[in-house]
Amino acid sequence: MPVITFKYQDLEELGINIKNDKLIDILPMLGSDIEDFDDETIKVEFFPNRPDQLSVAGVSRSLKGFISQEIGLPNYEVTSSGEKVFVDKEIENIRPYIAFALIKNVKFDEDKLKQIMDFQENLHWVIGRDRKKVAIGIHNLDVINGDYKYIASSPNENSFVPLEHSNKLTPKEILAEHEKGSKYAKLISKFDKYPLILDKNDNILSMPPIINGELTKLTENTENILVDVTGTDEKAVNHTLNIICSSFGEIGGKIESLDIVYENKTIVTPDLTPKIRNVKVDLCNELIGGVNLNAKDVSELLLKARMNTKIINENEVQAEIPSYRIDILHEVDLVENVAIQYCINKVEAKIPDVSTVAYENNWFKSEKIIREVMIGLGFQEIMSLMLTSEENHYTKMKQKEDNHVQVSKPITIDRTMIRKSLINSLMEFLEDNKHEDLPQKIFEIGDTLYIDNSKETNVKTVKKLAGAICHSTANFTEIKSTIASILANLGYKIEISALDNKTFIEGRVASVKGTSKNSNINGFFGEISPEVISNFELEYPVIAFEIEFL
Repeated sequence: MPVITFKYQDLEELGINIKNDKLIDILPMLGSDIEDFDDETIKVEFFPNRPDQLSVAGVSRSLKGFISQEIGLPNYEVTSSGEKVFVDKEIENIRPYIAFALIKNVKFDEDKLKQIMDFQENLHWVIGRDRKKVAIGIHNLDVINGDYKYIASSPNENSFVPLEHSNKLTPKEILAEHEKGSKYAKLISKFDKYPLILDKNDNILSMPPIINGELTKLTENTENILVDVTGTDEKAVNHTLNIICSSFGEIGGKIESLDIVYENKTIVTPDLTPKIRNVKVDLCNELIGGVNLNAKDVSELLLKARMNTKIINENEVQAEIPSYRIDILHEVDLVENVAIQYCINKVEAKIPDVSTVAYENNWFKSEKIIREVMIGLGFQEIMSLMLTSEENHYTKMKQKEDNHVQVSKPITIDRTMIRKSLINSLMEFLEDNKHEDLPQKIFEIGDTLYIDNSKETNVKTVKKLAGAICHSTANFTEIKSTIASILANLGYKIEISALDNKTFIEGRVASVKGTSKNSNINGFFGEISPEVISNFELEYPVIAFEIEFL
């Protein structure tokens, strides 16, 4: 999950004066996890459903509501810049949607520049799916002039100096030679033309979703900025721009809109118009439990959640939802906000009114034992989604695609199937955390799903345990001794034999079978191949195992 780091002083500058220890107590009530803190800074992990809280300004806005320092809908005035963005028709099959905003009277220093870059990258991950769905460019407005053009350019034309580079490169050369170009080339390399954003004088601002130009690089002297958001999902593009503009608006930035001129329509961005949704009082009481709220209570709590409210009747309250709150889709989401502002610690605990007596499932008893063994051997547990993609599950792992459960209407292109293995999830986790210290030892106990036509549902669930170790000297001997220790502690007698598995280095992979009084297991272990390691952009050897419980 995304993590942001800020100083207590940053909140003070935004008008919040809370003692450090009280702040540490409050932040988890807003849906965060305190990763680390000292006398000056705090490191906070926020859930991905609240991307508006991935900036210091967003955290400040939520805190002000929670402590009743400021309540109701924040007002960010948007005026027209009078400028336009002309969208090339040829772009519609490449990266068709774009949204622009100008933000003036901003102030930067070294810390704030880093914070805005971190904010940008967190949004790339949370909403943009690592730039596949949405990519963001933030530019120094003082060195360019509108109107602007969003075009499809030939790969060998329109050379410019990319960010953190000294020489001009063509779009094709950027994909081949620039660090960011090679990393994200897969997003556009299949097309005959590549996206570019230009200003009135044909200065190139960026090549989305790859890299900005060095010309518009932000500095501590930048006072006015241009924000561009491009992508393949129009709603996600506009949501992202709204979140960014609202964050800058919170710290005093003056927001100006532009006309986005397509061949057959013109839209204005950003559009910060709030959404309207009603919530029932009795639903709040039912779902939260242990409370007896009335319409006035619900109204006041939603005001603290930074929404304007109107009491319709004694059982219904209308809420104006800010444009940056993209997580609120249904009435139950408003109930969640009521619960958060009420403060979950104040909700009275009650024993459920049921006549049966529960007992723990035998598998979960076994799971506890497995978890204790893994932690005792120095592993850290992770929990990943069952949904993955064919690219991560098969292509990157050098496995041949076989029959699997597919998602009929996937929300994103990286969640198109249900996993049959856990190892690619471990590799994705290592990729996301490659900046952390080594060695890294991680494991997961989870479900996988196989097609089985003999079952009523045509599928069967298989329980698996997988682990991975990453450090500079990881080798086959280490993973062999690790798997032997795990299975011995679990009471299995094991048998090891040779195995051919393309995910691993040839000759450094083996299968394992285990037997005990109550169950049997099948599995494999070995050294991950260098190609697979490179596919996940890792730089050190990885050893891994996976066990299936029969």
